[in-house]
Amino acid sequence: MSEIPAKATESEDPSGGARADAVGFADVPSVDAMSVGDAMWQSSPPGSIYDYIKVASFSIGPDGLVDQWSLRAEQLFGISTEHAVGMDPIEAFVDPELREHGQRKMAEILDGREWTGVVPFRVPESAEGDAAKEGLAEVYVMPTRTEEGERAAVCIVVDVRILRRIETDLAASQSIFGQSPFGFLLIDPDLRVRRANQQIANTFGGTPDDHRGNSVQDYLQSPEAERVTATLRRVLETGNSITDMHVTGFVPGSEERRHWSINLYRVHSGSGRPIGIAWLGTDVTARRAAAREAASARRNLALLNEVGARIGNSLDLETTARELLDIVVPGFCDLATVDLYQGLLAGDETPPGRADGSAEVRRVAFASAVSDAPFVGGGAPVAVNAVHHYPFNSPCADALRTARPQYVPAEEGGPVQSTLAVPMVAHDTVVGLVQFARTKGSEPFGDRDRDLAVEMAARAAVCIDNARLYRREHERALILQRSLLPPGDPEASGLDIACRYLPGNAATEVGGDWFDVIELPGHRTALVVGDVMGRGLRAAVAMGELRTAVRTLALLDLEPAEVLSALDEIARGLGTPGGVQQATRAARRPREADLSEVYLATCIYAVYDSVTRRCTFANAGHLPPVLVEPGEAALMLDVPPGMPLGVGGEPFEEVEVELPEGALLALYTDGLVESRDHPLDEGLQAFVGALTDPNRPSNDGPPSTAAALNAETHRDLEDVCDHVLSTLDTHHGEDDIALLMARVQGLPEDSVGDWTLPREPRSVGRAREYARARLQSWDLEPLIDTTELLVSELVTNALRYGEGEIRLRLLLDRTLVCEVWDAGLVQPRRRRARDTDEGGRGLQLVGLLSAAWGSRRTPRGKTVWFELPLPDGETGMVDPAEALLSLF
Repeated sequence: MSEIPAKATESEDPSGGARADAVGFADVPSVDAMSVGDAMWQSSPPGSIYDYIKVASFSIGPDGLVDQWSLRAEQLFGISTEHAVGMDPIEAFVDPELREHGQRKMAEILDGREWTGVVPFRVPESAEGDAAKEGLAEVYVMPTRTEEGERAAVCIVVDVRILRRIETDLAASQSIFGQSPFGFLLIDPDLRVRRANQQIANTFGGTPDDHRGNSVQDYLQSPEAERVTATLRRVLETGNSITDMHVTGFVPGSEERRHWSINLYRVHSGSGRPIGIAWLGTDVTARRAAAREAASARRNLALLNEVGARIGNSLDLETTARELLDIVVPGFCDLATVDLYQGLLAGDETPPGRADGSAEVRRVAFASAVSDAPFVGGGAPVAVNAVHHYPFNSPCADALRTARPQYVPAEEGGPVQSTLAVPMVAHDTVVGLVQFARTKGSEPFGDRDRDLAVEMAARAAVCIDNARLYRREHERALILQRSLLPPGDPEASGLDIACRYLPGNAATEVGGDWFDVIELPGHRTALVVGDVMGRGLRAAVAMGELRTAVRTLALLDLEPAEVLSALDEIARGLGTPGGVQQATRAARRPREADLSEVYLATCIYAVYDSVTRRCTFANAGHLPPVLVEPGEAALMLDVPPGMPLGVGGEPFEEVEVELPEGALLALYTDGLVESRDHPLDEGLQAFVGALTDPNRPSNDGPPSTAAALNAETHRDLEDVCDHVLSTLDTHHGEDDIALLMARVQGLPEDSVGDWTLPREPRSVGRAREYARARLQSWDLEPLIDTTELLVSELVTNALRYGEGEIRLRLLLDRTLVCEVWDAGLVQPRRRRARDTDEGGRGLQLVGLLSAAWGSRRTPRGKTVWFELPLPDGETGMVDPAEALLSLF
């Protein structure tokens, strides 16, 4: 091992005054020996440098052996006093390779020379089995003399590793404290600044030394200073650190409020005694501002998302406006109103737009988060649903006129400090105005708030405009649908009719439900109820086309199954530009179905004969009719449902039912018996139960006349309709409801005249005699001549062109109907006779003298009929002679 030079000073005694050569024991730098001079002895309090530097001492006797061993030496070397005393320090602590040098140095020391140096040492293995360890010590050796005058020495030892660690810690502490970008304060137990770094000086001014002795009150204002002071005392007393404590204050020369994040922890000495508090602070003003901006952006985004999610679900103008205010109050403002142009609410096609801004508006919604708060907008308070207008030069009128938001000045002394008037613009059209207001104590509206208000108003405006357009289309479809339904109370021979039609609510589009009552020849009546699948104007138009087709087919006097078959062809042709034939051709080849152009409908068609009280039903996928016989429970008739109209390919079946006198027949659509909350089976049972209910309204007391009987029966039927609608769940508004009810009142036997005539010329005269006699019994003398003439014509035609026996029938109800039956299949055809023709004018005469005439096929031939109005004293009868002369 190479020698390390060390300084040695010669003692003042005679034995050694010269500087001794110093030989080191390790490759470490030398340390200058401290000069010995006058010293002031004092007691070092805890917390001094000796709490960190462990200094040990021991003495060496004249024999070169340890004769005294301090407690610090025991801690440093790990050897007890009883083992250390009497040991040769060179043999015990020095490496064998360096012992020769050590013995020479010991001799020099015992000769009276002082020595200072850094010496590597080795602690031998202990008796307890602890392994040997090595160290590095700085040693200061001072010669001494014993009482006998012999030379000895005192050794002062310091662990060099601890010194190096202290140097490193001091350097690190100085760099952290001086170079830290955070504000650093060291506060003593008296809560005074002991030391400050440059960052504190840069923030609050001056130099770091200028902050010595400052208190918290020198940096913060009350009451923030008192809060921080109390926190410092708590940290000093408990030792619990504080992390991310937010402190607000001001810096010299600025009125801007600053925000700091403070970390506090207690500082201890080497012995563990609290000596102060470390304050580490960073300026988070920009971070707080960014956090506020981010929170505001998140709030605005949440408001916009909520507006998009909650507004526009109802398709109702007023509801949409209220939904907007429910969102913005109190999340965005304290008060808000919505005004819409009165013209738009009234259904005008062209809204007022931007031209004036002072047109009439109606306040449709108001919301307030402040109790007893006034209506915003200035001027007299405006109640909800009230119609008003804004002055031309007002900010609100300017917002409506220019389609730009305007700030409304606050009234002096009022609770509102900031109001924003935002036009509601949809598709470049101003539909109304929404006002947002904030009361005093809230933050006034800024540019970001204005942009958010414009976006929310625009989204609400689109929903309101959609609701307006939907309401317009809904009203148009409803008007169209109602115009296609039978006006007033339908009348039918042998039936008392009551009907109801309930459209769906404004939130649902108009459906394709319809009903009809069609009078047929021979005092027969066709009852029709149908439902076009789909909603809206398209369904209403399809319903009108099908209803017109039904009436046309009914006038042809076809059988119910034939009517539905023809309707099926028509329904398939509705969605095809080429009509029925094009649809038939298209059905024969593969193609991709366009569901938007497919028209499907259900329909039930019934023909009732008031003479026989028999009713023939044909059904195209519709719900079954319900029959209530007198004294019996209601039941659903078993009518084969068939396929809906528009499907095609399947024939329809007919069912004939004899209806007893006084029976009740009900036809209806699915909206009456089905909804989201009530399945179809449950609704049908409820409907049957409502018709069977014995507690339904009834009329007491016998009527005095036939007219009174009819009126009483009609009122009773109207009560049944009302009872059914009030009993069932008919207010859901999910679908249209059509209900058609008929009370059976067959023709009395004395109102029917029925005779069979043989095929012979004398039958013409007998037919006139039968007709004259029956009209006389009915007190219809004014109709005798006309009836005889027309009966003669029809019976004569039956004899000449018909086949089989002839049947004559007279029917008296609201009109007089005459029917002539025969077995021939050839239908009569009216033609215009020339002036030189002797015949061919019989059917022309029938057409001139009767109110209506026609022919229809029967299962065994045909029937030719004519109808005459009953004399009422006001309608003049046609003179047969004049009618006959008019043919020539």
